[in-house]
Amino acid sequence: MVNTESQQRTLPQVVAATARSLPERVAISDGPVSLTYAELDAARLQAARAFLAVGLGHGERIAIWAPNMWQWIVAAMGAQSIGGVLVPLNTRLKGAEAGFILRRSGARWLFTVGEFLGMRYPAMLSGEDLPDLQGTVLFEGDAGDDTAWTDFLARGDSVPLAEVEARENQLRPDDTLDILFTSGTTGQPKGVVTSHGQNIRAFATWSATVGLTSEDNYLIINPFFHSFGYKAGWLAAAITGARILPVKQFDLDAVLGQIHRDRVSVIPGPPTIYQSLLSHPRRADYDLSSLRLAVTGAAPVPVSLIERMRSELGFKVVVTAYGLTESCGVISICRPEDSAERISHSSGRAMEGVEMQCVDADGVPVPAGTEGEIWCRGYNVMQCYLDNPEETARTITADGWLKTGDVGVMDEDGYVRITDRIKDMFIVGGFNCYPAEIENSLHSMPGVARAAVIGVPDERMGEVACAWIVPAPGAALDEAAVIAWARENMANYKVPRFVRFVEELPMNAGGKVLKNELRQRMAAERG
Repeated sequence: MVNTESQQRTLPQVVAATARSLPERVAISDGPVSLTYAELDAARLQAARAFLAVGLGHGERIAIWAPNMWQWIVAAMGAQSIGGVLVPLNTRLKGAEAGFILRRSGARWLFTVGEFLGMRYPAMLSGEDLPDLQGTVLFEGDAGDDTAWTDFLARGDSVPLAEVEARENQLRPDDTLDILFTSGTTGQPKGVVTSHGQNIRAFATWSATVGLTSEDNYLIINPFFHSFGYKAGWLAAAITGARILPVKQFDLDAVLGQIHRDRVSVIPGPPTIYQSLLSHPRRADYDLSSLRLAVTGAAPVPVSLIERMRSELGFKVVVTAYGLTESCGVISICRPEDSAERISHSSGRAMEGVEMQCVDADGVPVPAGTEGEIWCRGYNVMQCYLDNPEETARTITADGWLKTGDVGVMDEDGYVRITDRIKDMFIVGGFNCYPAEIENSLHSMPGVARAAVIGVPDERMGEVACAWIVPAPGAALDEAAVIAWARENMANYKVPRFVRFVEELPMNAGGKVLKNELRQRMAAERG
């Protein structure tokens, strides 16, 4: 059963309640750092005092640009406890991409690390104009001219706890919890605004559906900047009292060792993670008997993989789910009792309290078994796109239906199978890629007159970008040069893996690029 009391709570109320009921339960284990729920609650309050000390106002934003780590959670919870709004940044973004989101959100403080996987985040922002940013705090690494995390926390020592409590008491479930930026077909990232109450209800419901409990040790591989790692990750764990095990960087041997050592029971992620576990040559050297629950999605899941996850990896529950950033990250989900065939061939049915339908081009529901655009309605639908009423009105109907832009087929039992995308989005290794955004970047490259981007199949990544470019007159471009420029100017998963040069792009009478024709050309070329 879903705890209906939690559905109308704020984040600080939920974390405090878990700390009261499970004070000695380990909340986070991150390398040498271990925090019980009582200690996590105390750390949250100390961070909240620090935010008050630097003057963070109700509704003001903080950004976090860092890999999965315990400080990420404490900073987010501290700001959210006093009405601050979380803006996560993808760790793969380049400086210009991160700068756009920082400006668009008006973030007052940025929390980051000095370096991760060769990316030096503070240095990447050196040329960006960030008029609203008051300061940068480093979770780890040499802070230099910025503020060290421990020094930031120390600023809260002079703030009475009563001030935090007063701000917490002012919070309401419909206050904004976070703004997650999602790319769009217009080429500019849009900020998705969602509230405390709707996220807590969504992931109390999600947790009850999949069976996440305080007995679970939850290995969170999905990045915290994504709703899967954040909301279906540490937020769901905080609601249920599960133990959070953040994974900073995926390494198969390290993951196997951690399953063995920490008695990991829950692993989420795309199918490739489970395929990698199954194919590891030394899998038998590790005790994987603690594995219990797998939540997957973002790519088709073969029936044979589900059966092997159950028989060889020992998962008792395997479920798939579907959602958007605009739906707090979840719309539909399979149920633990569903068959391997149903889990493989669908993305589940609407979760409790949410409606889902497939409609035709006029918004009229289509019969079961007929393809249509997937719409959803319920408490999980975003409040709006940040400062973008026009796009909000295009996406949410007057009677509250969210147009997902995905095409699917729903069966008689309400289970939906995603069949296509109305938009041109494609998925690279679990990350959504929007051609318009990549095209906009390529148009700023010297020598590029026009660019069109499509997704093409890739055995390892699912899909990768292929750029079709019309060079400017006299420009001397080649594939290597375009790819090298793209690596310098956009996140790695967006970088085209293939570049084709043409004198002109195929277009219809209205001037729209015929991307189906480009896909056909690429398919013919690759055989």
